[in-house]
Amino acid sequence: MTDHNQKLVSLTIDGTPVEVPEGALIVNAARLVGIDIPVFCYHPKMEPVGMCRMCLVEIGRPIIDRATGQPVLDENGAPKIQFGPKLETACTTPVSPGMVVLGASEKAKAGRKDILEFLLTSHPLDCPVCDKGGECPLQNLTMGFGPGESRFLFDEKMKMDKHVPLGELIFLDRERCIQCARCVRFQDEIVDDPVIGFYQRGRSLEIVTYSEPGFDSYWSGNTTDICPVGALTTTDFRFRSRPWELRAAASICNQCPVGCNTTVNVRREASTGGNWTVKRVMPRQNEQVNEIWICDKGRFGYHYATHDGERLTQPLLRREGELQPASWEEALGVAAERLGQAGSGLFTLVGGRLANEDLFNLQQLTDALGGQSALYTHMGGGELTTQLGFAPGTNFGDMGAQSVILVVGSDLEEEAPLWWLRIKQAAQRGAKLIVLNARSTKLDRAADWVLRYPFGAAAAAVMALSNALSAKRPDLPEAVQELVRSPELRQAAKAFAEAQDAVILYGCDSMSLSESASLAQACANILLATGHTGRVNNGLLGVWPRPNDQGAWELGYRPHPDLAQALLSAKTLLIAAADPVSDDPSYQAAFGSDQFVIVQDLYLSATARLADVVLPAQSWLEHEGSFTSAERRVQRFAPALQPSTALPPITTSRGSNRAQLLMAARPDLQGPQADFAIPALLAARLNLDIQLSSESASLVFLRMAQASPAFAGLNYQRLAEVQPQWPIVGREDLYYGGTTYENSQGLGAHLSLPQATPSLAWPQLADFKLPKLGMIAFPITRLYDRGATLLRTSFLHQRTGEPYVVLNASDAARLKIQPGAMVRVNFTGTQNAVIVQARCSDELPERVLLAPRSFGIPIQEPIAVEVKPA
Repeated sequence: MTDHNQKLVSLTIDGTPVEVPEGALIVNAARLVGIDIPVFCYHPKMEPVGMCRMCLVEIGRPIIDRATGQPVLDENGAPKIQFGPKLETACTTPVSPGMVVLGASEKAKAGRKDILEFLLTSHPLDCPVCDKGGECPLQNLTMGFGPGESRFLFDEKMKMDKHVPLGELIFLDRERCIQCARCVRFQDEIVDDPVIGFYQRGRSLEIVTYSEPGFDSYWSGNTTDICPVGALTTTDFRFRSRPWELRAAASICNQCPVGCNTTVNVRREASTGGNWTVKRVMPRQNEQVNEIWICDKGRFGYHYATHDGERLTQPLLRREGELQPASWEEALGVAAERLGQAGSGLFTLVGGRLANEDLFNLQQLTDALGGQSALYTHMGGGELTTQLGFAPGTNFGDMGAQSVILVVGSDLEEEAPLWWLRIKQAAQRGAKLIVLNARSTKLDRAADWVLRYPFGAAAAAVMALSNALSAKRPDLPEAVQELVRSPELRQAAKAFAEAQDAVILYGCDSMSLSESASLAQACANILLATGHTGRVNNGLLGVWPRPNDQGAWELGYRPHPDLAQALLSAKTLLIAAADPVSDDPSYQAAFGSDQFVIVQDLYLSATARLADVVLPAQSWLEHEGSFTSAERRVQRFAPALQPSTALPPITTSRGSNRAQLLMAARPDLQGPQADFAIPALLAARLNLDIQLSSESASLVFLRMAQASPAFAGLNYQRLAEVQPQWPIVGREDLYYGGTTYENSQGLGAHLSLPQATPSLAWPQLADFKLPKLGMIAFPITRLYDRGATLLRTSFLHQRTGEPYVVLNASDAARLKIQPGAMVRVNFTGTQNAVIVQARCSDELPERVLLAPRSFGIPIQEPIAVEVKPA
């Protein structure tokens, strides 16, 4: 809150001197010095409205001599203070010099007492069964400021509906609502989704939803956090636990590359045999990352990681053509033997859901055996984000009138919702926003310039932006020539070049791996040419498909340009947290009969079903570790659940087979193991001359920091450092910031940028043209997909929907396809075909078809297709 460039104002609140920036509200000024002024409708992230009147205070102001404009002094030389006749709202009144505020006076206390008595006239007496009980601002403030008894008759209380589904995620209890409008204002002001609102007037006022399906927003769960009563509750938590029964563990969301800070609430339950189970996921404050918000995917999408009937709990070995249960001793022995025989024929494929520690140990094992490793991803360009990424101290929250933000090839609300939110807010603060996409996205609403390029021409479009500054690449493809002539393009390019700070976010919407890599190079070129690198609030950011893709790039992982050939030619495959066969069944042909396949995963995925050895892994909720967000911020997460069986401490040491002896002495190892521990166990069996630890993630992190220049100087202590944040939120005064958890476990640490920067290089620009016959399918991303990590959250299925494709209305008419009808899509050059629902859009060009990734549709890059009615 404190801005050193702003003029400071001095005042007194309840006898305590306060100095705050000019324009600050009284309620926030009091907060800075630890004085609590109770509120219901006010929230520090939203504009004040003064609706609830709970923050009433007495305010005195210096008497000003009209002739001189100076304060009138008393006999002691102090300014004379004149108090107003009525109480005023602290949440709408800005501070002024010499102001005296009394929040603890009898008059102020009486006003608050009256407000609470009025609020309770129609509030139900159901605290014992209310989910908010134990963390309810109304309950707490009634105890602190309210009357001991009510003068109103119980029979006169309003009777309203108590179990109203606003949607399948949020329930409304209309009797409990105190009409503070926090939820309505949040949806309107903060997330630009005004899908709920007030209906009727007076005591009949109630919240309704205007959308179909109900409360159709990616942010609905946040309204339950800021609701000061139990009026709004989530389907996930409703009637399932009491807040005081819960244990809290600091975690990091692993649904996208933002790295939102979360708190996982768990408790023991009889239904799970006394084991710990996750009851809810809550936001944890980090003003540089997610502030105090999380999207609904991060809030509700954890179910895949919890213990259920589908989780792998013991190793599997293929015997007589079938996968059969085996002991860890037997499975590790077979796997280690085949790894040792593979040598340079080993190919390790890893997914971006793995923690840094997991990736490091897998890399060390593969390198020690002389094998090759690769990152499983459909997006390239990470070698540039490791060099031109965000510098330490970069924060979207600091970007304003001096900044320009370019978003290219990305539907941010679907791919990284918190970045969409924070960039929209930066634009509202004055930042210039350029959106460069092949199709419209919700971010267009906030943009100063919305530029369109033809599908398949993302890199060329960015080069056209560069050429608008100085024509260094005149031979741009014909597809972008119309964009080159656009005056809006020249205006946007000029604003970008002249900006004090500029950042670029690039994605892979409708692109292949190679095209996204070319796009990254084009983005790097314009950043280098305009000098927007190596400084705070400048640089390149990749909107990666998975939470730790950036960490994998920092550790040296790269995607293989021909993954199918790499899989086919390998002698032994080690696959961790990746499932290529589910994404594209044609990969199944790459698993030859002569190969030996080892898979470590949470579930028996389609790829795991082809394996010779399947090793059960722990979820991120069951062990500690760290993720590197796309902003290059390393953040630590703690275990929230206890795995079935803890791993015995084992550390491989150079020239020693003690670890093997330890394993032989512990044949009772059971249950899933951490992904970083499994390579250590295999290395122990092989007696490799490397140091790997299965004892703790912190030890792995230390060795990673020693071996990897990108992580040099970091440790878990650095990641655990905190600093004061504004607004000041906490669990002690829930009425101010809501039930968001304060962050006392660590804000993470930014990776330093390397000294050397890349030079300008020309990206490969294909002169892509749509066919005159047939269609081209382009992959897009949906927040709610049908991937393995979300499909197990059953109450999100309505939002996910069935697999579908989108095509131009003219194409649909030509093919005699009705909107909503089922169509058969054949993928040219493969044997893949799917039957999905058809949706129509007048916005798409003819011959273009959009297909969402992770929807059971085998598409990772643009591909020719044949579409016909099913």
